[in-house]
Amino acid sequence: MSLFAASTSQLRVRGGHESSRVTYVELFFDLVFVFAVTQLSHGLLAHLSLTGLAQTAVLLIAMWWAWINAAWVTNWLDPARPVVRVMLFALMLAGLVFSAALPKAFDDRGGAVAAGYVAMHVIRDGVMLWALYRHDKANFLNFVRISLWHLAAAPFWLAGCYGEAAWRLELWALAVAIETAAPLLGYRVPRLGRSITADWAVAGAHMAERCGLFIIIALGESILITGATFASLDWTAPAIGAFLVAFMGSVGLWAVYFNIGAERASHQIEKSSDPGRLARAGYTFMHIPIVAGIIVVAVGDELVVQHPGGHVELPALCALVGGPALYLIGSALFKRLSAPNLPLSHLVGLGLLALSVPASFFLTPLALSAITTAILIVVALWEWLSLRQRSEA
Repeated sequence: MSLFAASTSQLRVRGGHESSRVTYVELFFDLVFVFAVTQLSHGLLAHLSLTGLAQTAVLLIAMWWAWINAAWVTNWLDPARPVVRVMLFALMLAGLVFSAALPKAFDDRGGAVAAGYVAMHVIRDGVMLWALYRHDKANFLNFVRISLWHLAAAPFWLAGCYGEAAWRLELWALAVAIETAAPLLGYRVPRLGRSITADWAVAGAHMAERCGLFIIIALGESILITGATFASLDWTAPAIGAFLVAFMGSVGLWAVYFNIGAERASHQIEKSSDPGRLARAGYTFMHIPIVAGIIVVAVGDELVVQHPGGHVELPALCALVGGPALYLIGSALFKRLSAPNLPLSHLVGLGLLALSVPASFFLTPLALSAITTAILIVVALWEWLSLRQRSEA
């Protein structure tokens, strides 16, 4: 094994179901992000303001880039290889530092957040360059471009460690903007050109399963928060009602994503002539509002379980309506990739959520939560029944 380039191929062997399945070490790696999602929910719950929302949004996008970039890497590299496994363990350690520091990212632990995040980029990109140099010249050049974009964002992450929270938020927002714009611009670099998705060898089934499992992780986080909050309260009738509504809301979120969209998208990407484009659009970008929606729904569930009665305050209204709305918007855009139009059920669901805003002035938090949960279940059932009828026709 050469110091600067792998002497043997570290790439996944393409072909066959086993070659594209998600491995146990990848699932083990994802456990760090269970913690990260929980930390983001707790952070947003503790800072229910416009500033807190902006801070959580920046950290959520950073967390997503840390995870999805690792998912892309293990789509190309074989996790059974010792070096790839060591890389994943190193990413887990850096990710754990990043996640542990999230609640105080804009207080005294900004340095840990930035150092953990930048370290994940350096480790991942360095291993990819080492693994690809002798075995995939096109993808090696692709990762040279990717690495340069990550290096361009790194100074803003590190500089954000100094100064007040507002200064940190501005610099980190600029850093995530750079990293978000990079794939949209094809990682264009002067003299090196831009990356073309048609040249990316993507195992579509692996990417679909990987993102589906991440959605399961995020949903599990919302159930964990609801269960922990309910366990600490007196089990009164309103608390039990709020707990049951929150559980049914999680079922509704699951049904909206997995009942139709996940499997259909998996088949679509496998048959596509340009799977890289679909993977970038559907999984890299359109899952961001889906994950954000789950986190916001979890915050709303905890607010309702703690305070099911009384008037609906503005933070609770934003969480109870905004969370499902984000989730439906992301799901609709994701499903549009494998369908001729945006799903009508999702558009109607968004309309009903909009109507629930003025109605909230006459409702308790528990009643509003029950309504938004019912809307999610109606959307899932409508889509399932309509597509079932088409398949039987």
